Amino acid sequence: MTSSLSFTRRGALGTLAALGAASAFAQQGGSTVRIGYQKSSTLIVVLKTQGTLEQQLAPLGVKPSWHEFTSGLPLLEALNLDNLDFSADVADTVPVFAQAAGAQLTFVAQEAPSPSAQAIVVREDSPIRTVADLKGRKIGFAKAAGVHYLLIAALDKAGLSFKDIEPAYLTPADGRAAFEKGAIDAWVVWDPFLSAAQRQSKLRVLADGTGIASYQRYYLASTKFATARPDVLRVLYAELAKAGRWVKQYPKDAAALLAPVWGLDAATVEQANARRSYAVRPAVPEGLAEQQKIADAFFAEKLLPRKLNALDVPLFQPGAGA
Repeated sequence: MTSSLSFTRRGALGTLAALGAASAFAQQGGSTVRIGYQKSSTLIVVLKTQGTLEQQLAPLGVKPSWHEFTSGLPLLEALNLDNLDFSADVADTVPVFAQAAGAQLTFVAQEAPSPSAQAIVVREDSPIRTVADLKGRKIGFAKAAGVHYLLIAALDKAGLSFKDIEPAYLTPADGRAAFEKGAIDAWVVWDPFLSAAQRQSKLRVLADGTGIASYQRYYLASTKFATARPDVLRVLYAELAKAGRWVKQYPKDAAALLAPVWGLDAATVEQANARRSYAVRPAVPEGLAEQQKIADAFFAEKLLPRKLNALDVPLFQPGAGA
């Protein structure tokens, strides 16, 4: 189990081709910030779609290059291997695995909790009525994602352990296909995939993160890049914070912008965005308390190779001078 969740060079090989253009640009003498993101990285997708960072980074002589990943674990693997400089938001669980692997990463920012933006779901006609009914069942979810911790925490609350279920590690797209075919008994997923499934499929929510898992998302940079270009990180932080405020203040405009990019209807996007806080704030020690709970839970299930001090991480100070 441990090896399947650890950072590996092999696990990041699939990203190298997509990152070739950025490397070539750097070799030609250009200055670039290589940004990795997921479909669920809403604020980065907003900035990318609007061309905001191209404008705001131009005075620094820097251009962004964009690289999409299916989930947070391969994204941070690429960051760890120096194939990226900056990671859009990943679930709170993912940095724990990076830390266990010895990755030299700096926490740049944190999004305030969004517990209802991820959930454990079953088909509407399923005999499963409670989390306790998941014992012995096959459950699909993305490994190391926030939903992984939600599942562990929900099982624990119901008096079960991770060993009581059969895990199926699936990307969101593969998870939905397996869920709809009946190949898995339950699915644990996050927005916007959760909202899309709720609006397009017949399902029931067994539990979301409310009272179980806060679901905070983190923006990270390689420590090498954070040391070399704090000016770039300050621009990224400021623009992410502005984008977060815009999405919450103008939900219909945000949904209209994101819908064609995500391939979803605007109503689904608006529902998903309503469940995310998008409140970008500095990553500070007192705000990282749940990281230790997450690390301890994964270690107890033998999913991490060693016990961690999850608070022993470098934190970027966006208000610091140049």
